[in-house]
Amino acid sequence: MEQEKHYRHELKYAIPYAEYVAMRNRLRTVMKQDPHVSADGLYRIRSVYFDNSDDKALLEKVNGIAKREKFRIRYYNDDLSFITLEKKMKINDLCLKYDATISEEEFRKIMKGDYEWMKEYPDELVREFYAKIRYQLLRPKVLVSYVREPYIFAAGNVRVTFDSKIRTSLFRQDLLSEEINDISATETPQDMFLEIKYDAFLPEIIQDLIQVKGMRQQAFSKYGACRTFG
Repeated sequence: MEQEKHYRHELKYAIPYAEYVAMRNRLRTVMKQDPHVSADGLYRIRSVYFDNSDDKALLEKVNGIAKREKFRIRYYNDDLSFITLEKKMKINDLCLKYDATISEEEFRKIMKGDYEWMKEYPDELVREFYAKIRYQLLRPKVLVSYVREPYIFAAGNVRVTFDSKIRTSLFRQDLLSEEINDISATETPQDMFLEIKYDAFLPEIIQDLIQVKGMRQQAFSKYGACRTFG
């Protein structure tokens, strides 16, 4: 890949709604909102995840394989004018992400199984994706949707997000249809998931603000939760 990247720490927690409200209020005193949010401080993310017929990416997550990767195509607020192909790699609590911008037409070609144009694509990530479609037989598996509330802090390149309303498409429907048929992938709509990403260090002031008694890190996977339904 042409991009110079480095692994970042990634921590995930399920938190009660009341704790989310209290933590959000504390974080707002020192962290800034992501500049890409809407007026309500939120944005919706939709991601089409890819896996092979043996569900390699899913099983690696379920079985706790330390080093793994997965591909997804992501867009925001149902706006198909900006779409990214992403490869996410994880080693335990460290993550690394490569991305490439693709057009709506290219996205639709991929979803229809038209892949040959990718073979000579200028971006290396797209060419790698093409190769893995061919020899790993990656195919679109599920559309994962959720609402994100993001905050950023310059020191340590910290990003704290609250994710909610996680929904999954029902089996392998047309994932680009005008009307998306999906259902909740969590027990209640108020289930909240905290994610903390940072580079080499997490500043002490942020550590203090996110402390919740009894909060335990957990290996929650949106893709894994959403694949429960097919």
